[in-house]
Amino acid sequence: MININNILTAELNLKLWQVENSIELKLGGATLPFIARYRKERTGEMDENALRDLFERFEYLTELEERKAVILKSIDEQGKLTDELRVKIEATLQKNELEDLYLPYKPKRRTRAVIAKEKGLEPLANLIKANNRADSPEFDFDAEAAVFISESLGVESAIDALKGAGDIIAEEIAETAELRAWVRDYFLRKGVFTSKIKDEFPEGSTKYENYREFEMPVRTIKSHAMLALRRGESEKIVVLDLKYEEEEILSYIDMKTLFSMNERMSEFYFKLTKDAFSRLMKHSLIGEVRLEKKKEADEESIRVFEENLRQLLLSSPAGRKMTLGIDPGFRTGCKVVVVDNTGKFLENTTIYLLSDGQKSQAEGIILALLKKYDIELIAIGNGTAGRETEDFITITVDKIEKKPVKVLVNEAGASVYSAGKAANEEFPELDLTVRGAISIARRLQDPLAELVKIDPKSIGVGQYQHDVDQKLLKKKLEDTVESCVNFVGVDLNTASKELLTYVSGLSSTVAKNIVAYRNQNGAFANRKDVKKVTMFGAKAFELAAGFLRIPDGKNVLDNTAVHPESYGIVKQMAADIKIPVGKISKQGEKLKDIDLKKYVTDSVGIPTLRDIIAELMKPGRDPRAEFKYAEFDSTIKEIRDLKVGMILEGVITNITNFGAFTDIGVHQDGLVHISQLANRFVKHPTDVVKVGQIVKVKVTEINERLKRIGLSMKECVEE
Repeated sequence: MININNILTAELNLKLWQVENSIELKLGGATLPFIARYRKERTGEMDENALRDLFERFEYLTELEERKAVILKSIDEQGKLTDELRVKIEATLQKNELEDLYLPYKPKRRTRAVIAKEKGLEPLANLIKANNRADSPEFDFDAEAAVFISESLGVESAIDALKGAGDIIAEEIAETAELRAWVRDYFLRKGVFTSKIKDEFPEGSTKYENYREFEMPVRTIKSHAMLALRRGESEKIVVLDLKYEEEEILSYIDMKTLFSMNERMSEFYFKLTKDAFSRLMKHSLIGEVRLEKKKEADEESIRVFEENLRQLLLSSPAGRKMTLGIDPGFRTGCKVVVVDNTGKFLENTTIYLLSDGQKSQAEGIILALLKKYDIELIAIGNGTAGRETEDFITITVDKIEKKPVKVLVNEAGASVYSAGKAANEEFPELDLTVRGAISIARRLQDPLAELVKIDPKSIGVGQYQHDVDQKLLKKKLEDTVESCVNFVGVDLNTASKELLTYVSGLSSTVAKNIVAYRNQNGAFANRKDVKKVTMFGAKAFELAAGFLRIPDGKNVLDNTAVHPESYGIVKQMAADIKIPVGKISKQGEKLKDIDLKKYVTDSVGIPTLRDIIAELMKPGRDPRAEFKYAEFDSTIKEIRDLKVGMILEGVITNITNFGAFTDIGVHQDGLVHISQLANRFVKHPTDVVKVGQIVKVKVTEINERLKRIGLSMKECVEE
């Protein structure tokens, strides 16, 4: 069998010790964020992406080795395992190559070849193959086949015998691993995907018009096109096919299987190789190619989804401020809530804005709440009635001297949260719409802390998320959330159960226990007190402690990413520069001059020491960008208010392979096509923009009927 660690070392261009140490940590129960952040000496400072690639490839190769063992046992039990075959199986590094090698020995249904063997025709097939060589004499097919005529076995003529022998040889050819690999690769290199819209759907009647007469090489098809084609096919609107040069494929198979110069032998083989390809290879290999391109499309779409989600989760927090949250509505009114600077729900009410009288009453309610709670932020959902509500709030706050910052907040997923388990547990007595308003307010204060409560698929930053591999999507998005949560760190005394669940080393049960302990005993005074929580053992503390923060704790280090295992080092540093540990974070210049080599040990090296100094320089810092918000044009509320040529401010809400969707303050996002993102070639939209980014755009196209808005950034960006 292969040496997995050696393979990983070569494939990923790593040192063997990096691979061995990283795998050992992973198998020992350490989480990826913990390994990346606190075990840099052991991994050679590999970041999360490098570690994730390593662990995923390790898992793939481990599964491959397990599958090899099953296959080798199966072939051996059949008495067909040769030394040559064993070497091939043990050496392979790809699952499809392994399955190709196993195919001839895989238990199968009663194929034509199996039936022919039951009729005793395998010796005839072997005889024909033995005479398929360049130096073979003339072979008398009819005479040799006549020997196998048997009415009892159902072989009534020489023609029947030759047909059965041909079926046996055709199946062997179709199951030859090298031939299957070549044909599969041919389809990938030279095949062309084609599609048509079914006749019953007239032009302009479907959302798949781009694929009515479509051709694209298999090797270059874009992920969004592949997923759209498959969706259209599943909806029975699109007919998807793969075009190729059959003669080129058959010529190659003939070259690899026909060796005799005999005319009759050549004629016999030409027929059976065509049968082998058309009946036994073509459909399965096209299926594999389609599946491979689907897998590639899935991975690319999920990668884009991951990146969008990461950008959204790491959006700038407005901060711990008293906040008014509004879930807008016309007929049912606007649900208004107040949450304090920790996100705690304080009060709710409903205002109506349909008439002047209702607006006057609503104004009084809003002004009273602003004064009562000294509101600093107003979060307004950007859904139905969002712009109208924003206009009302603008007029209202103009009447007071101290004006809160008002922000239109993307409310995607708020309704999912409102009806979900987390909201029901926290606010069982509140109406769904009130819960939604609370979510809107909280996501302005801290997007990460609130959005982790929502299924990532419901946040609205993916493309074709319902068409991709759901198991892979779930894993990748959960990995992204975990990465973001641990990158930022969480406040141990305010974090929700949902947020704590994503902290390195914490299960949902332990997260729930932390909240229960906090509710019963009050705030944690220091990190080590978390060990008192039920089921919070030594291993959990090791993996989680560095990511838990206590902003107002007794120990200044508890509000940094310095792990408790390194507190002794900081204490020694403080003693060396003659400063109390509690004041070391205020000694910027002295910290810069510390000779880190003095503190190197067998387990702590320069990378960890550099991180410690960086944390001490800025304790409690939030790694996310400074909070900014878009100013929408107050005269633009509906798509009908737009005019081609307008320059507007907007916010990137979603990124796909073909462009970036942008909120410009109407109820329909506009699309900045990838070709309109910059005055240069753009390989991928993420090279130019990110979710949550505030941008200037020019309106280039308006289609009210289809609710489509075309935008361009070309004239609005500085290169």
